[in-house]
Amino acid sequence: MTTATQQRAAILDHLSRYGTLTTLEARSGLDIMHPAARVMELRQQGKQIDTVWTVEAAHQGGKLHRIARYVMAGGK
Repeated sequence: MTTATQQRAAILDHLSRYGTLTTLEARSGLDIMHPAARVMELRQQGKQIDTVWTVEAAHQGGKLHRIARYVMAGGK
């Protein structure tokens, strides 16, 4: 279990390395179950993070879902 502070740090690290992060990537790769809350907190701290809505399969060949892709303003 990680704290909200650690989760926010993980999101910022991922965004600085790769430029984007989806809800599914945050859940499976970073073990952050509610990334929207952490992104909201980062925005409240003044971070410029945009949301782009996409449609992707949750699993290989799975049902399509509308998910958030978070993008650090200005790219990487």
